[in-house]
Amino acid sequence: MSFKQNYWKFSLIAIVVLLGVILFYEFRPFLGGILGAFTIYALVRGQMIYLTEKRRWNASLVSLLLLFEVILIFLIPLSLAVWLFIIEIQNFNLDTAELVSQIEHVAALIKEKTNYNVLDRANISSAVALVPKITQMLMSGITGFTINVIILILVLYFMLVSGRSMEKYFYDILPFREHNKKEVAYEMNILVKSNAIGVPLLAVIQGLVALVGYIIFGAPSPVVMAFLTCFASVIPLVGTGLIWFPLSLYLGISGDWWNALGLAAFSLIILTNIDNLIRFVLQKKLADTHPLITIFGVIIGISLFGFMGIIFGPILLAVFLLCFNIFKSEYVDGKPYKGTFEDAMRVKNNETKSFIETQD
Repeated sequence: MSFKQNYWKFSLIAIVVLLGVILFYEFRPFLGGILGAFTIYALVRGQMIYLTEKRRWNASLVSLLLLFEVILIFLIPLSLAVWLFIIEIQNFNLDTAELVSQIEHVAALIKEKTNYNVLDRANISSAVALVPKITQMLMSGITGFTINVIILILVLYFMLVSGRSMEKYFYDILPFREHNKKEVAYEMNILVKSNAIGVPLLAVIQGLVALVGYIIFGAPSPVVMAFLTCFASVIPLVGTGLIWFPLSLYLGISGDWWNALGLAAFSLIILTNIDNLIRFVLQKKLADTHPLITIFGVIIGISLFGFMGIIFGPILLAVFLLCFNIFKSEYVDGKPYKGTFEDAMRVKNNETKSFIETQD
């Protein structure tokens, strides 16, 4: 290759990388909607292929039908939940003066017994003052959520209309051998479905279980707290404890120690074990993702993509490890990489063969 050809080649690479970085930076506020469109596309792709290729329906018509399905099943319930949360937040009244008085009373008892000043009034007031700021942050996040929902609908429609050609384009530019391309495509499909279904399902179930406990033990604004518990459930290590522990502490400080102890026991015995049980069941039904990938993936994802990072962070980390394993197998060990794709196809073929033999 001549000097001029190398110049063209590397100049083009530099332009692509530079423009890609600029576009990524500018599109960061909308990454949730764009990545959400890719996620939902993976979930409804099978329906699209069946209706357009098997039933020969018009692609634009099928895209509109699937878009209506997505809005009806995913977006309307989510929007209703956010709307309910807004109403509850607006009706949420916190007597900060009473709360400060209760905390100071407990701090005074501790100082009397131990001669140690746990809290002073300035620190208590600063902590309580964070509540309105958190509320404002949540309200501003709702605006971003609305914009990303609109972007999701637009991007998803055009992805559905040109689904096969889009898939072929991305498949062709994957920097892998043919059998590795199939492995990567299969793994990404499984990971997307696992995170897109498993994470929200786990959050909703934990939120509903927490709501029962909050109502039984008289927690303030149980609907708001259950909604926050849904989001907290995806945070690594601490999870729902971010909500139920301060609530139990608040009930105790307020003098309602029986309900405080009851809520703490309910959360430790039922809510935490529900989390472990659901994760175990989902891992068997969907992708068996290592817990460390989920933990570090969520941490990385939230810093990169915001709230949507709880879904895309583990996917990003899992894809990185997959690519690393392919590189190690192909270029370090000198052996073809064997993942789960071939095993899945073998199982599928055996099931099909058994079905045919049964029919015969």
